[in-house]
Amino acid sequence: MAFRGATEEEVVEAIRQAEWQPAERGRFDCRREFPYGRDWNGRRYSSKQVLPVFVDEPAEIVVVTVYVYYVP
Repeated sequence: MAFRGATEEEVVEAIRQAEWQPAERGRFDCRREFPYGRDWNGRRYSSKQVLPVFVDEPAEIVVVTVYVYYVP
């Protein structure tokens, strides 16, 4: 997550508050936009979208990967 610029808090908030969509292999994903207003890799972005891919297990949610999209 840190390599892509997402925090654990953002991933948890996305899973708790965004609408879940079915993904491949029985997984789910969701997307939440967060204000950013900083530079990332030399470019300025006003917001970022955090998109976790996860599995809803009976006792827990297991995050498989997290994508981050930066919005100018």
